[in-house]
Amino acid sequence: MEVEIISVGNELILGQIVNTNVAYLADQLRQIDLVAHYQTTVDDEPERIIAAVRTAQKRAQLVFVCGGLGPTDDDQTMPSVAKALGKELVLDEDHWATIQANFERRHVTMTPENIRQAYYLADGIALANPVGLALGTMVTTGKVTTVVLPGPPSEFKAMVKQSLLPELKKQFRVTNSIITRNLHFVGQPESLLMDEITSTLGNSPVVATSYVQPAEIQVRLKVSGMEATVAKQTLDQAEAKIIAQEKQYYFGTGDGLNLAGEVVRLLRAKGYRITAAESLTGGLFQSTLCSVSGASNVFNGGFVTYAAGAKEKLVGVPATTIQKYGVVSAETATAMAEGARQAMDADLGVSFTGVAGPDALEGHPAGTVFVAIAQKNYPTKAWQLKLTGLLGRQTIRNQSVAQVLLALYHRLQAEN
Repeated sequence: MEVEIISVGNELILGQIVNTNVAYLADQLRQIDLVAHYQTTVDDEPERIIAAVRTAQKRAQLVFVCGGLGPTDDDQTMPSVAKALGKELVLDEDHWATIQANFERRHVTMTPENIRQAYYLADGIALANPVGLALGTMVTTGKVTTVVLPGPPSEFKAMVKQSLLPELKKQFRVTNSIITRNLHFVGQPESLLMDEITSTLGNSPVVATSYVQPAEIQVRLKVSGMEATVAKQTLDQAEAKIIAQEKQYYFGTGDGLNLAGEVVRLLRAKGYRITAAESLTGGLFQSTLCSVSGASNVFNGGFVTYAAGAKEKLVGVPATTIQKYGVVSAETATAMAEGARQAMDADLGVSFTGVAGPDALEGHPAGTVFVAIAQKNYPTKAWQLKLTGLLGRQTIRNQSVAQVLLALYHRLQAEN
């Protein structure tokens, strides 16, 4: 079945707001095996809305029109869709009474135009709005079902979840939903990671797709057309095989997961405190940690030691180490991590030193990065990251932080 989502609004066309509704709807549809291959954005001009709806009617069997259901003159979606489909608009008397009662209860003056929010398409059904005033509607004409939904995200999401999805499942007889699982990886190129995962899955019914994030790769495993228990077992088997193959890059399974959050969680569980000395990353590691709720339980502070003098003064890197090995070296990274840990009396100290680019430093090209982890009662580990200057300055910084977080994650996991 072909599905199309039409988003309506001048603010979308002008880039004044981000269209979160289309992402939410597409994800909800995906979970019941409906994929929106067409996604269109149009302004509030009635003729363009009509044209977009008529175009969608020719190529899709399920069309969603989102936004423009308010009471003002620029809210033209419902009458425009009616005209495109050759339908009349019908007043829902009960909902109109509810709107009036709502204004009276709030002691707010209601304008006559608010009645627009109580109309829906003739021969269709009205979709209740659990948190707002404007009705949605769903109507089938010939072989095409058209759905009209409000624009405000809180109203939109509530109507999709509580009013729309039950109707879609009933009308299209959805019995086996798509079941997915999200795996998270850092440090492996996407193309190589997906080649290896595809090979690992072999003839499995599980489909794997990848989504590149700023500092990680999310791999979504999907099965469809199976009873829930069988689907779960199939995903369990696929996940286990993939983790066994890619365990050095893997840091967790689930929605809403992030690597810094997992590291903070493990640090809190062990009662550890961490600090850092950062050169090329300029405090990015510490900022990333502090973006996680509860980071204050594991992090008291740290150091940004951009210049050689700051490395010596703030975390006690010996001048002789810098003179002999340079600031871009495993030896300097080791001294930075140990010095930071001792200065803050922390359980763990990490360090970053290297070349973010675009210029070379001490004869080292951009992408040359040394990092270290110092832990109380353990030997300090320092190593060079395998990065390239072609990534660009910010990506080098992001990936440096991500790879050290991954190393911390594995180290802390191994202590369990």
